[in-house]
Amino acid sequence: MSKRKIVVTGASGYVAGRMLPALQERYETVLLDVKTTNRQGEEVAEIHIADLVEKDRDAYREHFRGADAVVHCGFIRTGQGEQRFWNEADNITMAHNVYRVCQDEGVRRAVIVSSNHAADYYENLIWSGRMDFVTPDMLPLSDNFYGWAKASYELLGFMFACGKEGPVLENVQLRIGGPRETDIDSCDNDLQQMHRGLGAYLSVRDQVQLVIKSIETEDIRDANGVPFQIFYGISGNAHNFWSLANARRVIGYAPQDDSQVRFADKIAAITQAARDKVG
Repeated sequence: MSKRKIVVTGASGYVAGRMLPALQERYETVLLDVKTTNRQGEEVAEIHIADLVEKDRDAYREHFRGADAVVHCGFIRTGQGEQRFWNEADNITMAHNVYRVCQDEGVRRAVIVSSNHAADYYENLIWSGRMDFVTPDMLPLSDNFYGWAKASYELLGFMFACGKEGPVLENVQLRIGGPRETDIDSCDNDLQQMHRGLGAYLSVRDQVQLVIKSIETEDIRDANGVPFQIFYGISGNAHNFWSLANARRVIGYAPQDDSQVRFADKIAAITQAARDKVG
């Protein structure tokens, strides 16, 4: 059986880099980015240079031809001041171009690396005791340009999944949490910061599983029949404050890691330091 062809955008970036070895082993991959080196300045093999902000999709459509799915990790880093808006507007343009070229070339599904910041306003309510949990079906609300752009990815993706503006493009939005092993180190004996870091944690193997199941699950239709889903990209953490219920139900996501187990020694040290501070 031939392998699925998968396009990965932003392939030299950090989030893509965590899962590239697994994706390259499982699929025929086409890697796209505007540079061929990662954050450490190391060359990432087999990257095709493509500027997906370019409105002329003929400049890069060949890379999408024959693909089954696209994993869109590409983005432009936010600048300072008003430049933040323009950079994020370019990120929305890039997402639009990816959706459009997928339609043009008959790609079945787009898996978009969104962010928990698409709904980060709710954290103000969680940490002030006015809310306990956030679910993907809540209205995406953010108080910053970065989160606004991610929410815009999602709303735009839903439109393409509905099929009113051309062929239906199945769409999964992954609200990535904390894909790092170091967040707990910056808690500074603050139990609330620790809770946040532990709840947002996403291990490499859970990220790989989530993306693969988002690509391969045959039926991702919502309750109204639209092939569109938003999943939180986090591990099965005891400290979670974002819901994984729909990811478990729709694609059978079964995270293997829990930050409470992964960082047990550090949790004990931070908790004891907090007690000493109070005492």
